Amino acid sequence: MPGFDYKFLEKPKRRFQCPLCSKAMREPVQVSTCGHRFCDTCLQEFLSEGVFKCPEDQLPLDYAKIYPDPELEQQILSLPIRCIHSEEGCRWTGQMKQLQGHFSTCAFNVIPCPNRCSVKLTRRDLPDHLQHDCPKRKVKCEFCGSEFTGEAFENHQGVCPQESVYCENKCGARMMRRLLSQHGMAECPKRTQPCKYCGKEFVFDTIQNHQFHCPRFPVQCPNQCGTPNIAREDLANHVKDNCGSALVLCPFKDAGCKHRCPKLAIGRHLEDTTKSHLTMMCNLVSRQRQEILELRREMEELSVSHDGVLIWKLNDYSRKLQEAKLRSNHEFFSPPFYTHRYGYKLQVSAFLNGNGSGEGSHLSVYIRVLPGEYDNLLEWPFSYKVTFSILDQSDPSLSKPQHITETFNPDPNWKNFQKPCSTRNSLDESTLGFGYPKFISHEEIKKRNYIRDNCIFIKASIEIPQKIMVILKCFIKLYGKPRQEKKSHPFRRAKQTSQL
Repeated sequence: MPGFDYKFLEKPKRRFQCPLCSKAMREPVQVSTCGHRFCDTCLQEFLSEGVFKCPEDQLPLDYAKIYPDPELEQQILSLPIRCIHSEEGCRWTGQMKQLQGHFSTCAFNVIPCPNRCSVKLTRRDLPDHLQHDCPKRKVKCEFCGSEFTGEAFENHQGVCPQESVYCENKCGARMMRRLLSQHGMAECPKRTQPCKYCGKEFVFDTIQNHQFHCPRFPVQCPNQCGTPNIAREDLANHVKDNCGSALVLCPFKDAGCKHRCPKLAIGRHLEDTTKSHLTMMCNLVSRQRQEILELRREMEELSVSHDGVLIWKLNDYSRKLQEAKLRSNHEFFSPPFYTHRYGYKLQVSAFLNGNGSGEGSHLSVYIRVLPGEYDNLLEWPFSYKVTFSILDQSDPSLSKPQHITETFNPDPNWKNFQKPCSTRNSLDESTLGFGYPKFISHEEIKKRNYIRDNCIFIKASIEIPQKIMVILKCFIKLYGKPRQEKKSHPFRRAKQTSQL
């Protein structure tokens, strides 16, 4: 092996250094022919390459003239060095030949465990290892007195039958581990135990209280019907569906019958009161019909437009036109709409085959005033400008739509625009519409896309002065929304019309 590489206190002099490895020579040898000195190992490795010349002066070498130099070796072994573990903390210094003797006491030298546990560690860590960590150390259990190796003792800890431990259920009891099992099964007040009725597990000292709430605990029927062992959670269904002694209401209770009797007697009650039950059901149906009509009316009111604009789509135009041709003066009605919130209630009607002077050749459109919810708040007669349009459905990107539009101002002297009365009959002139019998001819309506996908759109708009809107908003703010009055009967449109 090459020269010494220890931590010298002073750098070795050149005469102590091997020219081949530049370290302090180990087992130095001298070439007698030239006097040069080398580590024996370094020189052997050099000569093994087949070069038989001195590495220093390149003179031929003779194996027979290479001799050990014990005097130089003693000088080298006397050089002062530090311990090889100086960086770990060892402060020893001395001659190189004393190093091996120092290793027998060096606290930082790595040595095998004397118990032959295969662990190697520094001498200073050995005492702690032998006392706490060595698996082959001898340890005596403080509870049972048995002796174990360190490895076996680790397995013994936590299972020693003589060790004093607390109950795992945290009841507070302390005993030897060998008695723990019997305590947990028969003595511990905190042990778990299944309920014999529902099967759920509970702490032993609470299971008695659980029986007062257990859904499967057997109870008696409150009607004393004699059915035994009814589960608590089934009791309600038993009383409702199966108990013959339970009092029940008559099936016609929603119709007004208040009779209550045992379930077994309800059949006789139904047989004895068939006629009165039938009368109750007729009255109930009548009341429900009236409520449905009222709800339907309220729903229609909610769906009505409140901005003074109606766009009325008439689907299946060709069929409806044919129907109008077969039935003289056949009139179609639009959904009602309001001129504005809390305003006039209006409706548009159309004769697809014409009416009056436009019969058979034109489409006629009219508007009429309906009884509204807020008529008592409005000025009469109705006097705001009305505009009718039939909308051109042509694609705006291809051509500009050409809507047909007509506008008129209501004549305040006409009865059509006076305050409507819900009690007027169908022959009253005020029920008639007011508009255009010749709004658009059948020929003109075909010229552009007024009919598209077999439907037409008729638009009606009312022009309300802005001051009216301001006045109504102030009224609502001061007095709140007006109360609605119920109509005595539905309003029906007469099938006559006046001409403009």
